[in-house]
Amino acid sequence: MKIQQSAEDYLESILVLGMSKPYVRSIDVANDLGFSKPSVSVAMKNLRENGYISMSSEGHITLLEPGARIAKNIYERHTTISGLLTAMGVPEKIAADDACRIEHVISPETFDALKEAYRRVKDRDLKID
Repeated sequence: MKIQQSAEDYLESILVLGMSKPYVRSIDVANDLGFSKPSVSVAMKNLRENGYISMSSEGHITLLEPGARIAKNIYERHTTISGLLTAMGVPEKIAADDACRIEHVISPETFDALKEAYRRVKDRDLKID
C-alpha cells in the first residue's frame, strides 16, 4: 500500500527518535518535524487507525510491523542518498535536505543503483570529485 509522503516522514521521525529515546511521544515528533501539536495529533490518529503505530495510555508511540517496514525503508533511502551526496562534496545540511525530498520519489531501480554506488564509495573510503 502506497502512503503519502507526510505519513512516511512521521514514521521515519518515530523510528529515528526511538533510536535515542526510551519512548517517543507526539510532542517529540512535533518538535522533530517542526509541526504543530494538533497537526501531529491528527496524523498519529490516522497512522494508528491504519495500523502503522500503536499508542499506550501514557502516549508512548510504537511502530507496528507495517509502519516499521516503511520507516526503515525511508530511513535507508535517506541515509544512503545523503551519504552519497556528501561523498560527492555536497555540504551535509544540503545533502540531508535534498535526501528528504528525493527519498520519497526515487524509483526502486534508481535507489538500488545509488545504494550500490554508495557501497562502492564506502568500501574504498573515497570522496567522489
